[in-house]
This record gives sequence, structure tokens and C-alpha cells, in this order.
Amino acid sequence: MEFYAWFMHKYVMHGFLWILHEDHHRYHESWLEKNDIFTLFFSSIAIALIYYGALYAMPFVLAAGIGVTLYGVCYFLFHDVMFHRRMKFLKLKPGTRYLRRIINAHAIAG
Repeated sequence: MEFYAWFMHKYVMHGFLWILHEDHHRYHESWLEKNDIFTLFFSSIAIALIYYGALYAMPFVLAAGIGVTLYGVCYFLFHDVMFHRRMKFLKLKPGTRYLRRIINAHAIAG
């Protein structure tokens, strides 16, 4: 998932879909961003994988859907809650050197 996320961010979000991603890199007053459309897109894929994997007893498809969902939850907690602090009521702090280093790298990469 990390390679896929890196690839999508570099070549799709900073490429032909920059129009949807640009507000994520700019200051704005709104709580929502056009960038949040990506969340809807990827969660729809995960829901479909889980649904069809469970419905047709396809364990690899179900596992892929669960994996995408878990990655999305972790990404949301790290990126939106811990780094960008979009959920002010959730006070997550990086508890390890590894998380602090990732946050610093994300701040530099912007």
C-alpha cells in the first residue's frame, strides 16, 4: 500500500488530478477540502471489495478490502488527525521516534 499511495500522490494527485488535490497544500478556512473526494473514491473501492469478497466467498478479495480499509484508517489517524490536526477533539501525539520522523518528513515534503 505504501508504494501505491506514494505513486498515486506523486503522479496522480500532483499530476492530472492536481485540481482536486491543490487545496490540501494551501491554507483555507473550510473544514472540507476537494481533496476529500479521494477518500470517498478509495473507501468506495474498499467497500466493494469487502462486499463482493464476503458475498461470493472470495477470501483474497475480502482480505484486500479489509487491508485497504485498515490502511485508510491508519492513514486518516496519522495524516489528518496527528499531522494536520483536522479533528481538534482527537489529541493524538506521535509516541515513537518513528512517528515523529514521519511527521517531520511529511512537513518537509509538503
